[in-house]
This record gives sequence, structure tokens and C-alpha cells, in this order.
Amino acid sequence: MNGQPIPCMTQSDGVRVCHGDENGVGSADLRLKSFDGTPLALYVTLPPMSSSHLHGDYPLVVQSHGWGDPPSGPSDPQYGGPTADQWAKDGYAVLQLTARGWGDSCGTAESRLVNAAACANGYIHLDDYRYEARDAQYAIGLLVDEGLANPNRIGVTGESYGAGVSLELATLMNRVMLPNGRLVAWRSPQGTPLHVAAAATFAGWSDLAYSLMPNGRTLDSRVTSPTADLSPVGVEKASIVGGLFAVGATSGYYASAGVDAQANLTSWYASITAGEPYNTPADASLIRQIAQFHSPYYLLGGSYGAHREAPAPMLLANGFTDDIFPVDEAVRYYNLERSLYPSDPIALFDFDGGHMRGQNKPADSAMLASRIKAFFDHYVKGTGPQATLGVTALTQTCPKTAPSGGPYHASTWASLHPGEVDYSSKPTQTILSAAGNQAISKTFDPVFGGGACATVPATDQGAGVATYRLPAVTGSGYTLLGSPTVVADLKVTGKFAYIAARLLDVDPAMNTETLVARGIYRIDPSAPDGREIFQLFPGAWHFAAGHVPKLELLGQDTPYARPSNGVFSISVSNLQLRLPVHQAPGAPGTGGAVKKPLAAVKPGRTS
Repeated sequence: MNGQPIPCMTQSDGVRVCHGDENGVGSADLRLKSFDGTPLALYVTLPPMSSSHLHGDYPLVVQSHGWGDPPSGPSDPQYGGPTADQWAKDGYAVLQLTARGWGDSCGTAESRLVNAAACANGYIHLDDYRYEARDAQYAIGLLVDEGLANPNRIGVTGESYGAGVSLELATLMNRVMLPNGRLVAWRSPQGTPLHVAAAATFAGWSDLAYSLMPNGRTLDSRVTSPTADLSPVGVEKASIVGGLFAVGATSGYYASAGVDAQANLTSWYASITAGEPYNTPADASLIRQIAQFHSPYYLLGGSYGAHREAPAPMLLANGFTDDIFPVDEAVRYYNLERSLYPSDPIALFDFDGGHMRGQNKPADSAMLASRIKAFFDHYVKGTGPQATLGVTALTQTCPKTAPSGGPYHASTWASLHPGEVDYSSKPTQTILSAAGNQAISKTFDPVFGGGACATVPATDQGAGVATYRLPAVTGSGYTLLGSPTVVADLKVTGKFAYIAARLLDVDPAMNTETLVARGIYRIDPSAPDGREIFQLFPGAWHFAAGHVPKLELLGQDTPYARPSNGVFSISVSNLQLRLPVHQAPGAPGTGGAVKKPLAAVKPGRTS
């Protein structure tokens, strides 16, 4: 591309595969030299040379890989959609970059030895607009300048870490962010104006700070303010963050101490895992950095001085059972995007998939892949019929061999759940910071636990865990499709308090319970007492006849949530639990349990 020619080979199916790599010390370095000279390994997959495809000017799909999972070539099954080989057979060119700091893009010791000077800035920048996103933009520009890619037909897609950079690219749309944070027009090295035509993300985030350290301030019924998710500082998803950091430390390249304070993941991890009080200048700087340069939600909203720009058409796919990047990561972005640009095309696809505890059933994954293909055929290639917009949901079911419920479809997120099952409890219950059964918490942990269908004995956990059992379900039951909402009066003593919430399905016949939804709510130390509202991450589950929905409120959920550095107790009274369900109010077979949704409650302290 911008150095020595990259060798290409033709597969038996006619698809051409070009691979640029470092080839070892003393050999020709065929990696792409990015905008700052950092060498990046890549695959470019091209359609067969046949009369049915142009010999250039192809629609382009950019596939961005997951954390610790550099691309392995045209048959690599990650990304959520078709493989590069499948895209190419249908006339698309495909770009797969190994992100800086991974694999042969300075991620291995050998890849740095080949060109140590060029790898000086080749460490992981954690999907920074100014580095990983710009790397992709620069590589796209080179393909356009070489006549391989059509500048008006660029699609970006990816899974997990790759979903993060894909949403960044779609939000930047026709802009590039320079190292100083300034936004400029995106042009190829030879000056061709460029923009993203569409994006499809799978299991990604919109607010990286919240996704890894939620404070419970995201509500699916309103647009999240530019500060709500950042203050108070949330609770670390300890098992997840620890696992992600370990993967990067063993198979990636982190900046050395003192090299780059804006991308020093080792020092960031140390600050996060040290726990409360999170009140140092370094802590504040870390939160701002992650929001400003790694979280597309804030760029979309014009935070930190950025001017607003309508994003590309997008399909956002997340998992109801994904404890890393749950469905609310997409809903947050969706709510803001619809409020700013109500006519822009956007689709949500939510199912029992993604990261742990997601089951990723083959039929569900195939449906997602077909949706991504149809979306790009219409918005990128320009040849397919109108793609499905609105919201599509498939439910969590057990065992894994059971087909998912649905698909359920609605024009908006709110219309996916027109009914509500409500429960109230006035008596005071107490949450203690040290209470709760550690074995149960471990069973429900995404890293160390038993997965989406794991069960534990349904016996309540006793003193220090606030427990609420709803009436047994009658008739044909009802289907949770959204974010369970808790409204309650809280009175707090002690320091660094938070609530770990679990919604469970109790099967009385087996005396077991299954995790349906979970959430974390950090108590604001400046206003600890009052009437509060928070939501669990969205869930999708059918409560069958005879089963009992059960809410647990705990002061810890180790190892999933980092235990507090403080000792605290929380008195909970006048609790309401609101379950958004797919059935309409008064639907037959629900025993009258499904009502019209209650009026929304203003978030935060209300008394």
C-alpha cells in the first residue's frame, strides 16, 4: 500500500487475499506504515476477477477485531457478520487491520524488534479516536487512492474491541481527530473526501467508562446527560476488568511507565483497582480521558467542545446476557441519536449473545449475520432492499439447546415493552456491605461462573440482603423485554456504598433460581439519603406459569463487582419494582398482572 507492494494470492474460490506482515528480523517489512509511521499488519481481501465484479472501486467493509484476537485472514469467524471471504464473493473489498499494540502491529516482541523506532508509539491506545480510529481512516484512504475502494461506499463493522472503534468511526463519520483533539475533515492522503456509509457493531460500548465501572445513572426512558454516567464514579466490574487487563499484559503491548499518561493502561488499571475514594486529580483525568477520546456517546452529543455531526446509518447488536457491554450501551446511544437526528436510520438487535454469559446460539448468530449483510447491501453497496430498522429482540432461554424466544420487533425501544408488571413493598429492609453468599455470587459471575443457565438454590440469603418476591406467575406468563426499574427510599450509613441488584426467576418445583438481569447503583456520597431510581441492565426472559420473579439487593457481588473499601448499611423502604414486558396491558393469559406503565420518576434524589 504505502511501502513495498503487498503480495496477493488467489484462493481456489477466486477470492484474492493480500497480506502485509513483518516477516521476521532481517526480512522485508510489508506492514502498512500508518499516519504516524507505526507499522500495522493487515489483510486486504478482494473479489474474484470475474465479469460480475468491477476490477476496483469496490464497496469496502472494514472488519475490526476483538480484544486480544488479531485477524487470522479471510475465514476469521469473528465480527458478528459474514467472513471476509463471504463479503468478497459478493463483490466487496475487505480490510482487516491488526490494531496497534496487538499481534504483528508492535504487539509481539519480534514485531517491535523488526523496527523498534517505528513501534515507539505502537502500544495499545484503547480504541482512541486519535490513534486506532485514525489508523483505520488512514488505511481506508490508501485503498481509495489506489482505486480499490469506493469513497462513498465504506462500511465499518467489528466485535467487542472492534465494535468500539467501529462506533467511533461511524460517529466521526467524515471527520478525523488529531492528537490535540481537534476535528478536521477526513480526506485520503491524495485529498479525496471520505465518509462512513454505514456501521454494524456487535457487543460493543458507547460509554467505555460506564461499561467497565457503572454508577447506575443510565435510564432507558431518557437521554443520559453528559455528566450522569461519570459522577459519582461507578463500581468496577472486577472479574471482567481484571481478565481484560491480563489478556493485554500477556499478549499485547502496553505503554511503559512514564511514557504516555494519556494511554498508560497499567497506571489506569492500578487506579481503578485501588478502589474508593476515587478523588485524586489522576482519577478525574482518567475518567475525562476515557469519556473524551474513547466513548462515542460523548462525541455524538458534542461534549468536550466537539461540534455535532449526524452519524452514519447503523445497526447496533448487544447481548441481554453480556455482562461486559450489556444492551444499555446501545440504548444509551440510540436514545441520544434519535433525539438529535430522529430521521436517521438506526437499528437495534438484542439477543442472548455477546460476551460471557451470552450463549450465542447458532440460529441467533446466523440471524444477526444476515441482518448485517442486508444492512450493508442497502446502505453501503446500494443494491439491496430497505434494511430492517427499529428494534429486534430474542430472549434468553434455557437450556442452551432450546431456541430463543421471538424474534420480537418494534419500531422503537419503548414500544418493545408496552406493558409493565409492578410490585410494591413498604417495609424497611437492610442491605449490609459484607452480606451475601459468595458461592452464589461466583456462580453468577461471567468469568468464573456457570453461564447464562446456571442455577442456585432458591433459598433467600437472609439478613443483610434485601429480598422481594413477586406473586407467582399465572396463565401463560409474561415476557420481560427491557430494563427492570427500582424506585425506593434509601437511608445510608457508612462510606462508599453501592447496591448490587439481581432479578431472578425462581422455579418452585425445583427450588432453584436463574439470573435474569443484574445491575449496579453507586450511592452519591454528597446526597446519600432520599428517594432514588435506578435500573438493572436490560433483560429478556419469559416468566412461566408458577414461577416467581425475585429481586435481591446486596452490598456486594464479588467477584463480578469490586467490593467497597468502606463498611456501610442501606435501609430500603417504600420499594417499587417495575418490570417492562412485551405483553400489552390487560393481555389475555397474564392473569391481570400486566398494567399500563407507571409515570416516569425523575432520577436522583427526590426527597
